Amino acid sequence: MPLMTPSLPVLVLNGPNLNLLGQRQPEFYGRDTLDDVVSRCEAAAEKFGVVVEAKQSNHEGQLIDWVHEARGNVAGIVINPGGYSHTSVALRDALVTLDAPVVEVHISNIHSREEFRHHSYVSGIADAVICGLGIDGYSAAVEFVCIREGKN
Repeated sequence: MPLMTPSLPVLVLNGPNLNLLGQRQPEFYGRDTLDDVVSRCEAAAEKFGVVVEAKQSNHEGQLIDWVHEARGNVAGIVINPGGYSHTSVALRDALVTLDAPVVEVHISNIHSREEFRHHSYVSGIADAVICGLGIDGYSAAVEFVCIREGKN
């Protein structure tokens, strides 16, 4: 009987200030915490027999390092770059090197907020962009990656 190879994980990356979910500006981001986000992502992935690896950093270089490490090792990346969406060409350039789907997620609708939030460097290279669904957007993004990678 052939050996079963494990599925690659879905990497869920969260950028700056997302460690403060549930505390920071609940009028935009709600009361759910980052632990709630991870739990929902794990539940979404479990339906496909996939695991989630979740990480958060307030440091741009750390996020870039994690993207580099993910090359060839993940089914896809779900990323909420936080404020780096609007400022980081370097993060965008790291994400474009992946050979797996990238889904950009924003809890709030960035297009109905301050004008500087309307542009994201990540959106142009992402396979999908989800914004304004609250933390449900993460579950949708994980499901998209699993379906896109044929785990259904």
